[in-house]
Amino acid sequence: MLGDPGTIHQWFPGIDACELGEDDDGPFRTVTLGSGMQLVERIVTNDPLEHRFQYRISGGFFKEHLGTIDAIDLGDGTSLLVYGTDALPDVMALVLGGASGAALEGLRDLVEATTPATEPATEPLSGGEH
Repeated sequence: MLGDPGTIHQWFPGIDACELGEDDDGPFRTVTLGSGMQLVERIVTNDPLEHRFQYRISGGFFKEHLGTIDAIDLGDGTSLLVYGTDALPDVMALVLGGASGAALEGLRDLVEATTPATEPATEPLSGGEH
C-alpha cells in the first residue's frame, strides 16, 4: 500500500480522493482535501528495495514540503514506519506532524484489515517533523 501512491486517500485523514498522473517533470498525484482544495504532490522517490516513498508539494499552503515515509524491517515479521516531514512555512511541519501520526494509525489499521491473522501487521511510529 505504501508503494501505491494512489491509495493515500484510504489511510490519510483529510484526503478524500487521489488521482495519479505523469508529465514531463515525472509522476505526480493530485489529492483532494475534505475542503475541496486540490494539491499536486510530485513523487520524488518510490523505491520498493529501500522501502521508501517521498513526495514534494509546492503551492497551496506550502512554499515547500517534502514528505518521507520509510518502512524498516525489524527482522521479526514486523515493520516500523517512520514518517518525516520538512515544510516551509515551518508551522506547516507542525500541522503535518499531527496529521501524519493519524495517517500512520490509519495505514496500520488498513494493513491489519488486509493481512491474514497469521502474519504480524506493521506497527507505526508516531509522525513528526525532522
